[in-house]
Amino acid sequence: MGAVTDDEVIRKRLLIDGDGAGDDRRINLLLKSFTKWCHSPGSPEEGFTQYQRMLGTLAQCEFSMGKTLMVYDMNLREMENYEKIYSNIEQNITSAHDKIAECKKEIQRAKRIRKNRQEYDALAKIIQQHPDRHETLKQLEALDKELQHLSHIKENVDAKLELRKKQFHVLLTTIQELQQTLENDEKSDNDDQSQDSPAQNGE
Repeated sequence: MGAVTDDEVIRKRLLIDGDGAGDDRRINLLLKSFTKWCHSPGSPEEGFTQYQRMLGTLAQCEFSMGKTLMVYDMNLREMENYEKIYSNIEQNITSAHDKIAECKKEIQRAKRIRKNRQEYDALAKIIQQHPDRHETLKQLEALDKELQHLSHIKENVDAKLELRKKQFHVLLTTIQELQQTLENDEKSDNDDQSQDSPAQNGE
């Protein structure tokens, strides 16, 4: 068990002796006794006895005053101690608020970094799904060659188609001329037959 401190002793005495509320009454009694002693015509023995009583009362008053001063000093020390504790608590609260604010900033930075990483990963996946520039240029060159080849084929087909159109036109013209010739021949034959019929009737 630890040693008993002075503050604990003073507290115990205060609990036993009271809070010194009767000091004013003792001082008033001491003044009255002193006044009575000064004007008392009694014997020296009675005066000495009364003097000893006044010394006892004065000692009690001095003890009570000393006790009150000790309690006052103790209260001052406790107040200083409480102020230090309160100051430490305020500093700890301020430090805790600062740490909380810093943690919030760190959380926001972490969220922003995480969001940027997610966007970067998504963009990287999109980029990976498409060929790179070199591969794209190769594909464009191949498509350009194929387009040129198709253009040549189209030109050849157009030329052949134009030739076929001309040949078909010549064929249609020939057919029309042939048909006209056949019609003319048929008409001429019919005319000849008409002329032969009257001659035969006259004979």
